[in-house]
Amino acid sequence: MNWLLSGDYPRSRVLAALLILVFVGLALAPFVFPGTRALNVAAKVAVFILLVASYDLLLGYTGIVSFAHTMFFGIGGYGIGIAAAKLGPTWINLGLGIFVSSLVTLALALAIGLLSLRVRAIFFAMITLAVASFFQILASQLSDFTGGEDGINFKLPELLQSRLVCYYGVLVISCLLYLVLLRIVNSPFGRVLQSIRENEFRAEALGYRTVAYRSVANCLGAFAATAAGALYALWLRYTGPDTTLSFSIMIDLLLMVVIGGMGTMYGAVIGATLFVVAQNYLQDLMKLAADATQALPSFLQFVPGLLHPDRWLLWLGVLFIVCVYYFPAGIVGRLRR
Repeated sequence: MNWLLSGDYPRSRVLAALLILVFVGLALAPFVFPGTRALNVAAKVAVFILLVASYDLLLGYTGIVSFAHTMFFGIGGYGIGIAAAKLGPTWINLGLGIFVSSLVTLALALAIGLLSLRVRAIFFAMITLAVASFFQILASQLSDFTGGEDGINFKLPELLQSRLVCYYGVLVISCLLYLVLLRIVNSPFGRVLQSIRENEFRAEALGYRTVAYRSVANCLGAFAATAAGALYALWLRYTGPDTTLSFSIMIDLLLMVVIGGMGTMYGAVIGATLFVVAQNYLQDLMKLAADATQALPSFLQFVPGLLHPDRWLLWLGVLFIVCVYYFPAGIVGRLRR
């Protein structure tokens, strides 16, 4: 267990119980939560745990505020989609799509890191936002190649046609890559990243080339995001601007990292699970609550309207504010204290 978790134990019984509950729930989801919708939610949770963890490597452990993370997520999705749709649904073509998208990701991440990480944090954030916006526009305009706004539908090899096999493939790969990220942040390299986050000038004075370390961290985070995008495209058998490149996904990533707890890695598990489940089931809960309050007295008739399912985003925002107020260090940070 020490080797598996890289010596980074939850350090909280409640947190350990939550992590076990999430893992068991994802492992048994096809049998415990029957239905297409529940399986889609479970697959999205598995993918977004990896995606949020890859972003936490940048934001929580290195102090890099990047808005280009969904661009790498989209590169992974489009790499798989274009390879399968244009070349054919074979294992070789899928491997080629992953390989090419990984090369593109590493090249862009390295270029962004070397050219932009020397500037102040706010300017780096603006540069990554501009690059991500350009890539989203490019994906929408190159309709003959990317499918434009409609995206790309594609087929998979025969083995992955089974939703059960595809789900467990996505889950296992996501878990393995998550454990790799956990190992990275608990290695000597990860300690240097944390020292750069806390005091960049002191780390530089100690002899660490901060630009090199931050560039490598940017490449590692981008590569994991690309893998998450490829897994999400495999599960959906579709990729498009709205599913991988939308700026709203970037905002969701920030929310998940903050809710779970920055610089914890376990926060990715808690934050992604809570947010994705709330995103998919909060409307249903609100509908039940609205129906249950229909019989309230006349002076309380505003309550059913306030709980109408169409206002789920309002209540999601309220839940986020409550989480930030009561858990300023995130849920994991609070539980560990």
